[in-house]
Amino acid sequence: MNLNLLKLRIVELLEKHKKITTVADILELKQPTVTFHMKNMERDYGVKLFEARMGRIILTDAGYALLHYAVKINALAAEAERVVLEFDTLRRGSIRIGASYVPATYVLPAVLHRFGKEHPGIQISLFVKTAPVVNDMLARHEIDIGIISTEPFAAPALLAEAICEDELVLIYAPTHPLAFLENVTPELITSSSFVLHGKESSTRRMTDTWLKNHGQRLPSYLELDSLEAIKQAVILGTHVSFVSRMAVQSEVQRGLLQMCPIPGNLIDRYVYAVTNKERHRSALINQFSNYLF
Repeated sequence: MNLNLLKLRIVELLEKHKKITTVADILELKQPTVTFHMKNMERDYGVKLFEARMGRIILTDAGYALLHYAVKINALAAEAERVVLEFDTLRRGSIRIGASYVPATYVLPAVLHRFGKEHPGIQISLFVKTAPVVNDMLARHEIDIGIISTEPFAAPALLAEAICEDELVLIYAPTHPLAFLENVTPELITSSSFVLHGKESSTRRMTDTWLKNHGQRLPSYLELDSLEAIKQAVILGTHVSFVSRMAVQSEVQRGLLQMCPIPGNLIDRYVYAVTNKERHRSALINQFSNYLF
């Protein structure tokens, strides 16, 4: 079977663009050449992979099965080329970083500033996503390293190294009733109007675990996906929330918010540098990692 990278690129691009002409332009091929490779793949496999509908190319079920592996193989091939080209050199290359919001906002800017000054030839791309999405991107070889804030976790294909602790704290406005109490209990917290993080965030998972461990329910709450929106809602005076300590240091110093330890919080949280164990760790990634620890 003559299955090469060009054919797999054609499969991936056809799913994305649906047009043979577009795929031919991207690959700098003639349209008959793309068609030839499509027919060649169908002949080799003995099944129909593509269907023409209303001037568009649609993958069949067999085509989608091939696409699943084509995407992975294409990503690995691109990664292999990058690693070889940048091997043992720190003068050129690129790093793709995935980061959850807290480290992307409060940890990485200083790191990227120092690294960029000392390695001006390195192109850095940063994708800000939730921790689970970053881990998925690593597993699919879409990024080189992930910087996430989350509770301790284990994933067979991933290597996680703790950079620093990222403690969750309870925050409230200086005018909130909790600000005048010496002892804040779980019951007092849940009787306040609470702001929850979005369901995909690690803070939300930890909050849900804390509520379950203490047998508490929230009679009323807001749910916001934006950490900045959560902080602004709490500053207004009515609400409380759990957030990263490093995310509110500025507001606490300016007197806009107050914070205290979460009572009965037994869950540790850290900022991790995460890499894919199956990926060759190049000199460039090793050098960047040195700036994180």
